[in-house]
Amino acid sequence: MSLFSSAGLFLWRPFLLLTHITQIMAFSIKHGLFQYDLTDHHAVLGVSVTADPGTVRKRYLKLARLLHPDSLRNASEEDKRQASELLSKLVNPAYEVLKGKARNEHQIVLEQTGKRLASEGGTPKLNSDIAQSFLKAGGDANSGYTQALNAIAKKQYRPIGSAIATIEILSELNLVYLMKQGGKGVRSTAPKTPSNTAKPSGKTTTARPTAANNAPPPPATPSSPVERYIARAQEYITKNNFAKAVLELRDGLKLDPKNSACHAMLGMAYLKQDQISMAKVHVTKALQSNPNEPIALQCKTVLEKKLGKPLGVSSSSAKSSGKSTGKSARTSGSRKTDKSQSGGRFGGLFGNKNK
Repeated sequence: MSLFSSAGLFLWRPFLLLTHITQIMAFSIKHGLFQYDLTDHHAVLGVSVTADPGTVRKRYLKLARLLHPDSLRNASEEDKRQASELLSKLVNPAYEVLKGKARNEHQIVLEQTGKRLASEGGTPKLNSDIAQSFLKAGGDANSGYTQALNAIAKKQYRPIGSAIATIEILSELNLVYLMKQGGKGVRSTAPKTPSNTAKPSGKTTTARPTAANNAPPPPATPSSPVERYIARAQEYITKNNFAKAVLELRDGLKLDPKNSACHAMLGMAYLKQDQISMAKVHVTKALQSNPNEPIALQCKTVLEKKLGKPLGVSSSSAKSSGKSTGKSARTSGSRKTDKSQSGGRFGGLFGNKNK
């Protein structure tokens, strides 16, 4: 029997009935991508992880109308209250992420999550029958995924009480899809940059990118296991979850104890928690490995303001920065330049906060 036959489409209904009663009030969503401390905004809106902005907007407007009080005039007071909470606490925030500047960052996180799950292998924790069947099914993953997702999303918020359980099932489908695809294709709908050869001329020229007309490139795809830990820590830091960022970075340092970027991010995470001593240790180690580490230089400035004195530089750091006075002077100048550039691909995480 096909996974998406009339019987298969309703295998998930018992799962809805068992879970929505205890979860709807607190929005305790623990399955699918949520079990990895990721907020699955696509599952909240009921769109695929590859959905383009137009599809996201169309779906959001439909849900906003569906959950609006005017559409629930004949509903119970409890359903009206739940609908209001779902709209304000889940649907609206999900749309804000997927329509705005955070969209690309969120897609990168999903892409990296898919790669990590595919590389680790094993079977993810799945509670819904339809996600388990999708995991075992062969053939075209895109076709099966779209079919299953659309069938469930049609009744995602009807009845209101089943919404949370349905979001979990959708997120499980997203999890399986990302794992099957290895994270590929998540950003396939992103706008393409203009071609340098769009306007032919009489002679061959080389296009020169300028800061004025080119958007900054997205963060590089992690090329080492340590960078995966750094990427996950970056996601936690953007959510002000510094404790989990620290755990990720400490695990990353077990693989590469001298990784300057990892030490710098760890120093920043400690600094954000006002743990000055620990921040000083890791910022110093970062600069010992790489005197020009951008985030470490930003943290160094903040630490020096807090301590009221320069941050000590060890002899190993001095040796790595240059063997002659002239080279040291040039290095000093380059540090100022790096600092002004807001820390490369992790710039903006620390901001101008001098706490």
